[in-house]
Amino acid sequence: MVNVHHRYATVQGRRLFYREAGPADAPAIVLLHGFPTSSFMFRELIPALADRYHVIAPDHLGFGLSDAPPAEDFDYTFDALTGLTSGLLDQLGISRYAIYVQDYGAPIGWRLVLDDPDAVTAIITQNGNAYEAGFVPSFWTTVWDYHREQTPQTEKGARQALTLDAIRWQYLTGVPDETLVSPDTWHHDFALVSRPGNDRVQLALFLDYATNPPLYPRLHEVLRERRPPLLAVWGEGDEIFGPDGARAFAADVPDAEIHLLEGGHFLLESALDEVARLIRDFLGRTALHA
Repeated sequence: MVNVHHRYATVQGRRLFYREAGPADAPAIVLLHGFPTSSFMFRELIPALADRYHVIAPDHLGFGLSDAPPAEDFDYTFDALTGLTSGLLDQLGISRYAIYVQDYGAPIGWRLVLDDPDAVTAIITQNGNAYEAGFVPSFWTTVWDYHREQTPQTEKGARQALTLDAIRWQYLTGVPDETLVSPDTWHHDFALVSRPGNDRVQLALFLDYATNPPLYPRLHEVLRERRPPLLAVWGEGDEIFGPDGARAFAADVPDAEIHLLEGGHFLLESALDEVARLIRDFLGRTALHA
């Protein structure tokens, strides 16, 4: 049995929750969660990796069990969340690591890559977008409308993503057998984003998402120059970040390993064993061990 530790650290005056497992001297892998979840999404993946790797999975500020200061008291941006993640890794003495990014974890991971390309030994992206091709317009139109103009009408559209029905949709869409996905997942996430004031936190990050696509060209340049080991393991039924987002990595990393699996946005909920197998095989052959 693998022991998974549930810990807190204070970074830049903010209390961050993180899950940690595996030998402290093993190669490190940092798991970066998406919206609207937390490190809870990695609860079963962590033990599947921790026999070989030092696994760190933080909750971003405003999510999960980390502090969630009101939007009036903290400037919620992806730059700020990246700074907190970097600060946590510094505090833990982790200077070289692989990253697993999903959804919001991707723009945080890409900023880590851009800030210090030498620190990131390998990239695993599970429905973590880095290309315009990955955006599914039917989902993103309301977000893009909110970026263009903040009105009661566009805010109402953005707020739909915070409803129980929308969060359930994220978990179930594209999953071939919906009974494999525990309802605990969407109820857990909904309870946390429904805390008083958390809606303003999420709206701030919806707005700041507009800063992410402009970073893509810089990221693509780093990928072309560095050719990091890269695994894209993607739920092909995701209607937020479609499979073209996975295929696009091959343009900049020709030897990227791209796997489209039956499943949706939260692929771990229905295809954990296959994803874990692909990750273990990939990491076992990459520069993580160099």
